[in-house]
Amino acid sequence: MQNYRDVWAESLKILQRQVSVVSFDLWIKTLEPIDFKNGTMYLSTTSETAKRQVLKLHNDQILNALKQSSDEVLNLKILNQEESENLHAVQTDVVVDEKVMVDEVPLCNFNTKYTFDSFVVGKSNQFVYGAATGVANHPFTKINPLFIYGGPGLGKTHLLHAIGNHLRKNQPELKVLYVTCNNFTTDYVESLKSGNASANSSFRQKYRNVDVLMVDDIQFISNKTGTQEEFFHTFNDLYQNNKQIIIASDRPPKEIATLEERLRSRLSMGLIQDIQLPDYETRLAILQKKCSQENYNVEEEVINFIAEHSDSSIREMEGMLHKVVFYAELIGQEKANMSIVPEALKDIVDTSKQSVTPERIVDCVCKYFNVSKEDIVGKKKNKEIVEPRQIAMYLIYEMLDLPLMNIGDIFGGRDHTTVIHAKTKIEQMYKENNRIRVSVNDLKNMVNRV
Repeated sequence: MQNYRDVWAESLKILQRQVSVVSFDLWIKTLEPIDFKNGTMYLSTTSETAKRQVLKLHNDQILNALKQSSDEVLNLKILNQEESENLHAVQTDVVVDEKVMVDEVPLCNFNTKYTFDSFVVGKSNQFVYGAATGVANHPFTKINPLFIYGGPGLGKTHLLHAIGNHLRKNQPELKVLYVTCNNFTTDYVESLKSGNASANSSFRQKYRNVDVLMVDDIQFISNKTGTQEEFFHTFNDLYQNNKQIIIASDRPPKEIATLEERLRSRLSMGLIQDIQLPDYETRLAILQKKCSQENYNVEEEVINFIAEHSDSSIREMEGMLHKVVFYAELIGQEKANMSIVPEALKDIVDTSKQSVTPERIVDCVCKYFNVSKEDIVGKKKNKEIVEPRQIAMYLIYEMLDLPLMNIGDIFGGRDHTTVIHAKTKIEQMYKENNRIRVSVNDLKNMVNRV
């Protein structure tokens, strides 16, 4: 077919006449064509929220416009960022020859935006970052295999691409292959379906004739007996020949269901590192870096608000930032400020009141008692610090019902028994001591204040 990007450009002209200006600018114009194959056009959104809105409001209109632009378009696939990254033929800044020779390994389309420099390091990911840079700088040495796990949208794929980009730049002679588990499974099934030895040999050549193999989302190998068998032998072949293996998953090997024990053992034999949820400071740094990279003009208060209201996924957080910036541009506002946040994020968060978070509670306690955050989470044991600390622990438990161990982590990794003691003491003092009762009530109102 003609270049699929040209097809999308023609489709945009059609859609611009069919939908409102707001819908076009907010949901359709931001879509990016990333691939066309087997009659299906693949469009990438900026976030899961954007994907849901496009599917709900404009999916049929977009498909019809694509069909008008090219009679080769039969279907449409809307992907969020994670799905886009995992698409086998994802389009990036690197132009690749799609022809795969039996004696060669295809070049990988590493996303050039995913580098170590663009990865924000904080307490939640500093160890996995160190492991990833260690492998990138010295493959085939001590860390093999490297197994990275963590929830969606926390940076696993970013680190794999960063390793790939680093190796491509500094050791271009290496054969580096990045695939998702689904890619590996699909290739394996296709080699079986062909029913000839040549196809099976080509499959093994592709995956075993490499210097570095990176497999993303390995958890999807669960319940696939044949794929596990093939991957086990692929792993053994590479490891015995001192090749680098890097695996990413949403859970550690011991928690991947129906995984053969011998494969579980192989995946666990190297270094296992997890990426945890980013803390408030790391979320803030990520947003600030994103604004710098994209030249977003955003008030600091907006960045703080988004960091406070998104603590589960970096991808979703960046999607919120993008929506605010785009909405500001849409209404002609030069700098995104808090006045537009309620409307821009109305389908994501309740902006009618400030979110209650552990960070907000600690900040309010610090302001109320005029103590520093460093002191309240630190080791000082004088009464001027201990009492506010205990009240903060009590309030977090009372208002958020967090697990005791998590509360202890917030206060410098204190044991859960310390939290229990603080909770029990403040509960008792609240009943008997008017000063403490007034302070606790004042703080609750302060935390919940609109």
